[in-house]
Parts: sequence; C-alpha cells; structure tokens
Amino acid sequence: VAKDLGLQLPALRDRGIRVVSEGRTQYFALHGKTGHLVTAERIDREQLCERVQQCVLRCELIVEGEM
Repeated sequence: VAKDLGLQLPALRDRGIRVVSEGRTQYFALHGKTGHLVTAERIDREQLCERVQQCVLRCELIVEGEM
C-alpha cells in the first residue's frame, strides 16, 4: 500500500491510514512495519458467501490529509 500510494513507511503512521471493511468484522489491516495489506481475521468463505459462487470482500483505505 505504501508503495502504491508513493509514501514512505513513516508517512503511513503519520497520516492515520486505516482500512475499513463492510460490516462489523474487519478482515484486513495495514502492517505498520512493512506497509502491506494483510488479513486481520480468519476469512471463512463458506460462512461469508455460502450461496454465492463469486465471493468478494470489499474494503476502503482511508488516508487523512491531502494526497
């Protein structure tokens, strides 16, 4: 994520970047030391998308301040 946004790792912490998923469970997080998008919770496809063939989890990356 840091590389895609063109930011250095310290800037990730300074800008208050956070990952927000739909619903109560936050499945993704931003790793503070690497800037990588990682899974924060176990993702159980059968539970989330039991009746849907194509399973999609959406999340948003929120960056405070100007880009």
